[in-house]
Amino acid sequence: MTTIEDNIKAIRATLPQGVTLVCVSKFHPAESIQAAYDAGEREFGESRVQELCTKYEVLPKDIRWHFIGHLQTNKVRQIISFVHLIQSVDSLRLLHVIEAEAARINRVVDVLLEVHVAQEDTKSGFSIEELEEAMCRTKELEHVRVCGLMTMATNTADEKEIHRCFRQVRDIAIRHGLDNKILSFGMSDDYMLAIEDGSTMVRIGSRIFGERQY
Repeated sequence: MTTIEDNIKAIRATLPQGVTLVCVSKFHPAESIQAAYDAGEREFGESRVQELCTKYEVLPKDIRWHFIGHLQTNKVRQIISFVHLIQSVDSLRLLHVIEAEAARINRVVDVLLEVHVAQEDTKSGFSIEELEEAMCRTKELEHVRVCGLMTMATNTADEKEIHRCFRQVRDIAIRHGLDNKILSFGMSDDYMLAIEDGSTMVRIGSRIFGERQY
């Protein structure tokens, strides 16, 4: 049976220089995160505010926490003081709430804009048209820094469709001058395809921690 450290070493051996690994620790216990931390990891991704806050309290304070799930506007205040990167900004309303909460504590918060290009209505994010407006509106914000884009590909075994999703977001990034910023796409099953398409940050959970413990 492989350990979490073994899994991390195997994944890191496949990552080119310049690609950041975010260990998706949602639904996994603090002990598993500590094992990944002890193996040298510092970037961890969570998708539920309460779970993130609980883990933040008991784990090392130099962990860089990424929020990667749908973030409700009424929960922003709970994580705004310590979150490293909010990857899943999917509406102008959420952007403005983050701006207001960050201004309240005099902090500039880094975010990614989530783009919806998958062939699934259940996934969140700005449409391509909505993203155009969002990019213009973010220039007005003083306490939010847009560091790039995030997306999820269609849940399919069709590699052509997966590539289509990733390349579309890469092309959007180039059009907006974000191609030298963070492009967060690729998860356990498709991260190698994502890297081919320009991803600079991959979010990997089950290949590190095993199946989620709901």
